[in-house]
Amino acid sequence: MSSKFCTRWAFDLNTWTPTLTQLAQAVRVIQTEERVRLLKFHFIDDFLSSLVGRLLMRRYVSLCTGLVYDNIAFSRDVRGKPYWLGDKAEDAHHLSFNVSHQGSFVILCGIYKCSAEIMDFGVGVDVMKLEYSGGKDLHHFFHIMHNKFSDTEWRYIKQSHNNRHDQIKAFMRHWCLKEAYVKELGVGITIDLQKISFGLDNDMELTYENSPLTSTTLKLNGVPMHNWYFEEHMLSADYCAAIAFRNCRPGAGKFELLEISQLLKPFLVVSGDDEIMEYCRNVLKKPRK
Repeated sequence: MSSKFCTRWAFDLNTWTPTLTQLAQAVRVIQTEERVRLLKFHFIDDFLSSLVGRLLMRRYVSLCTGLVYDNIAFSRDVRGKPYWLGDKAEDAHHLSFNVSHQGSFVILCGIYKCSAEIMDFGVGVDVMKLEYSGGKDLHHFFHIMHNKFSDTEWRYIKQSHNNRHDQIKAFMRHWCLKEAYVKELGVGITIDLQKISFGLDNDMELTYENSPLTSTTLKLNGVPMHNWYFEEHMLSADYCAAIAFRNCRPGAGKFELLEISQLLKPFLVVSGDDEIMEYCRNVLKKPRK
């Protein structure tokens, strides 16, 4: 496996209460179809999660290529994965990135290959809050979800010190890994998840201090997948994240927590654009969850 330049970013939505000017700066650089899609969200929380994800993608491509945000556009492939519309077809093959958001966190992981050699590689990422908010008893919930995990995975989840908190954490860690894996594949949760079996280190507890854990293994239909490499992270006391790398193994590193000034820094304040300003006023009227 080859080593590639890896970027890991996280953004905490709790750190940003957008002003009208900030929102206009951000909305100005996303594509028209993105604005239409985002405006359909009922809650401003969901709007901002998706908006920040799009800003993270633009910041990442800008970092790798030197392009300004205005000149960066994205589309989706047949699997639904977003990709950068590079000036040349081969340009996009040097980049692989993925975004995920849940609750207060939005994260991005990206791989950039500097050499001219083209090689098939990819990355998927997911973030989960370590909580169970379902109305059913946890044991009953596990019973419902039984066919989503292998016997090996269930042994790990249920043996987690027989403690409710630890079992929820173990469950979410496995689900996060599965999401990251299928997101890189671009197929969504439509495949037989029971055949995707992750092996976690029984001797290592996942904490913020020892993040990332890199000993996670994967078996597909009982066969070890040696071309996949995984990282598990704790972003805070309540959120875990997983990264799935295909055909590449970058050096391990923590997520960098970004501030809104780092996402808006390249922008100029735009005045006189009545359409964007009215759009943003309507967004700020949306309710919070």
